[in-house]
Amino acid sequence: MLVAAAVCPCPPLLVPDVSQGAAPELEPLRAACDEAVTALVEAKPDLVVVVGPGERDAVHEAGATGSFRGHGVPLDVTLGEPDRHPGGADTPLPLSLTVGAWLLARSAWRGPVRAFEAAATGDPATRRAHGAEIAGWAGRVGLLVMGDGSARRDLKAPGYLDERAAPLDARISAALASGDREGFLAGLDEETARDLMVSGRPAWQVLTGAGAGGGLGRHRLLHDDAPYGVGYFVASWT
Repeated sequence: MLVAAAVCPCPPLLVPDVSQGAAPELEPLRAACDEAVTALVEAKPDLVVVVGPGERDAVHEAGATGSFRGHGVPLDVTLGEPDRHPGGADTPLPLSLTVGAWLLARSAWRGPVRAFEAAATGDPATRRAHGAEIAGWAGRVGLLVMGDGSARRDLKAPGYLDERAAPLDARISAALASGDREGFLAGLDEETARDLMVSGRPAWQVLTGAGAGGGLGRHRLLHDDAPYGVGYFVASWT
C-alpha cells in the first residue's frame, strides 16, 4: 500500500557539484525537495521506490549506480545500500533515478530501496498498472517520483518557447496540489508530453496508479517555478 510520495524534478543542476556557480539560486528548490523527502521518510515506509523516466521499463535494485560524469563532474551515486539481489549494480541508473538516489542519500532513510525506470513511451493505463503493482511490493510503500514539466516555457528553454507550455504546467501543478483528483496526470497523453518536452509524465502516472487505492489524504505543493524555462514542481502526498 502506498503511504507517502515525494514528487521532485530531476535536473542534474539540483546537485551543487554540477550546478557550481548556479547552486545558490537553486537552493529554494533543493530545500523543497529535502522537505518532501523528509515527509516521505517520516511516514515510515517498509520500502522506498524511486520512480523516474528513462529509455525502458526496468527495475533497479539497491546497489545500482548512476553518474554525473557526463556533466563534467566526477561524482557517482549509489541507490541505497547494496542488498542480496544479484546483478543489482550491473545496469547504470538513468539520470532521473541518479538524481533521485542523490536526494534520498541526503535524507535519513537507510532502509530498503528499489527503483523503477519508466519509458517515455507507453499508454497511461500501462503506467498506472505499473504503479498499482509497485504499491504491492511491501506492506507500506513510499515513492520518490522524479520528473520535470515542460522544457518549452520561454525563449531560452531547451525546446524554445511554446505558448501551450505554461497552461499545461499550470494544470500539472494544480493536479499535484490536489492529488490529481480530476485525473489530469493519470490521462496525460504521450503526444502532448513529447511535443512540450514533459519528462515527468510516465513517473507521475505510475504515482497515480500506486495511489489509486486511496489513503493519501494530504497533498501539498511545495514548489512551482521555471528558472531555466523548464517547469520544476515539488509536492508531498501523505
